Amino acid sequence: MKRAGMAELAAAAGVSVATVDRALNGRQKLRDETLAHIVEVAWRIGHPAVVRLGGAARVKKRFGVVLHKQGQEFYKAFAAELRRAVAAERAVDAELVLEFSASQAPSEMAGLLRSMVGRCDVLAATAVHHPEVSAAVQALSGQGLAVFSLLSEFAPGVRAGYLGCDNTKVGRVAGWLMDKEVKGPGVLATFIGGTRWHGHEQRDEGFRAYLREKAPRLRVLEAMVNLETRALTYEATLGLIARHPDLGGIYVAGGGMEGAIAAVKAAKAEGRVALVVSALTVDSRRGLQEGQVTLAMDTPLEKLCRELTAVMARVALQGEGWKPESVPHFLPPDLHLRESI
Repeated sequence: MKRAGMAELAAAAGVSVATVDRALNGRQKLRDETLAHIVEVAWRIGHPAVVRLGGAARVKKRFGVVLHKQGQEFYKAFAAELRRAVAAERAVDAELVLEFSASQAPSEMAGLLRSMVGRCDVLAATAVHHPEVSAAVQALSGQGLAVFSLLSEFAPGVRAGYLGCDNTKVGRVAGWLMDKEVKGPGVLATFIGGTRWHGHEQRDEGFRAYLREKAPRLRVLEAMVNLETRALTYEATLGLIARHPDLGGIYVAGGGMEGAIAAVKAAKAEGRVALVVSALTVDSRRGLQEGQVTLAMDTPLEKLCRELTAVMARVALQGEGWKPESVPHFLPPDLHLRESI
């Protein structure tokens, strides 16, 4: 490669021309992290150096991820986006090691996290905030394995970082919608998956805080725990509609929204009870079209997975010398109304 081409790549990568020369010609061994960075930049800007750097220059790293409820549509979509993002990662030759927790039990998640030792170079998970989970993350961190929390914060102070939406802001957006949709005085209801889901608690808090400030005419009932299940949410929603003739809206801050959608339809409460849900799926899309759902706030999974794999590549290349990330990676939610789908 001509020196001018090296200068272009060096400028884009923020390194010296001599460093690019060593990367291309192997004159002196570079740190894996530096070489991977140059490779990633070359791919990103479409620089011809990628032909010479090629796959041989990429270091093989294993990305471990533990999610919940393999059969749930949201987590199916999450897994699919993860596979695409890992396949597209250019900084390293990445392999995805994916596991699922069948329940919300902290012991099950803690066990799965511990089982990933030796199977991956960096780890990320969706988990409840619980001492058992924190202890597992502490143990893994002590062994040099970085663990990132996804979607809902857990193990603060010992995890490597957080990636997901700013859940307090997400809750405030739901409150804003209720203020616009429910014109007169009335009551509102919220569902959370469980008291250990820190992200759900934050959404519920943000929802209530906005309404206290902007719409004191609306009274929010005590949050209901639905364990993110359709059946519990269905029965509880029917009960809310029957007991509260002034029910103006329901916010499902986590899973189980399918039950709320079905109950609003069964009670013929479309247009009378505003419903805000936390994902765009087949059910919520149909609910938007038919009028049961007022707003679906979706996690931008494609963006999240791209950012996650980039962060995991960077941390994996640092090895046991990784440092916790003090700034969380917040992504704005995707908002879907009936008119937008």
